[in-house]
Amino acid sequence: MTTRHLLTGTELTRDDLLAVLRRAHELKAADASRRAGDYDAAADPGAHSLAGRSVGLIFQKPSTRTRISMEVGVRELGAHPLLLRPDEMQLSRGESVKDTALVLSRHVHAIGIRTNADALLEELAAEGTIPVVNLLTDGHHPCQAVADLLTLQEAFPDRLGTDGGLDDLHLAYVGDGNNVARSLALVGAIGGLKVTVVAPDGYQLEPDTTPAILASDPTAGVAGADALYADVWVSMGDTDSDERRVALRDYGLTDALLDAARPGAIALHCLPAHPGEEITAEVLYGERERIWDQAENRRHAQKALLEWVLRAGPFAD
Repeated sequence: MTTRHLLTGTELTRDDLLAVLRRAHELKAADASRRAGDYDAAADPGAHSLAGRSVGLIFQKPSTRTRISMEVGVRELGAHPLLLRPDEMQLSRGESVKDTALVLSRHVHAIGIRTNADALLEELAAEGTIPVVNLLTDGHHPCQAVADLLTLQEAFPDRLGTDGGLDDLHLAYVGDGNNVARSLALVGAIGGLKVTVVAPDGYQLEPDTTPAILASDPTAGVAGADALYADVWVSMGDTDSDERRVALRDYGLTDALLDAARPGAIALHCLPAHPGEEITAEVLYGERERIWDQAENRRHAQKALLEWVLRAGPFAD
């Protein structure tokens, strides 16, 4: 049986993606019951789907949402999360990725990794025998994109296709064309979402590798969009912070920019946010944001994705 990985998100077919999103909705509903105090473990569709399994979580970059949502989510599925910090692994002392993959494959059932180079992620998947899930690399952030699609489905339930597809929706990402923008374009296209990436010259996605519409004028680029999306201007590892702030100063998510989009447009942000730069405080905490739902949805989407890669729950063969 071929091992399933989630490295870029393009491993998902449309049917896979929409099934994962349906499962995420189910898991979120069960979580709402848990928090309301009327939780019935026997009725929870995911409480035991990964019982008896372990998931290794490697964090080579700082994390708030990914760390919390993955560790809690793994436990909620009945599995054991094994947190692996860089200074606690022999990778930090020169052990090869291949050897690490071979050892982990004998002890855990899946690996989630947040790292820099996509090549390390790809080697881990190629050399091991268990699923590998990309929790963020320089090139891609597929778990974030799936959570974003879940948020859009919640925000616009009357605009979805009969299969749950997002073909009638349009998202405009405004700012640096980074890993998040790339994953929104790639994963969004699988689900039918129209994505426009609005960025200045030098900060745009590669035109020959993305299904996104590319634009440079913020006002024109967001016209007709149902959701406007922001990310930090200076990501982890960027050393040209002053230059970036100058180049992107006209690409902030403001109330005026939301007004230029489709009526009823919502604001999204993958966080952490820097009010006054890529988003205003008025938008971040205002009535049109779905940002905090989006942050919560990381957990529900990732739980469904873990079940998918491990062929568990509704995805069992």
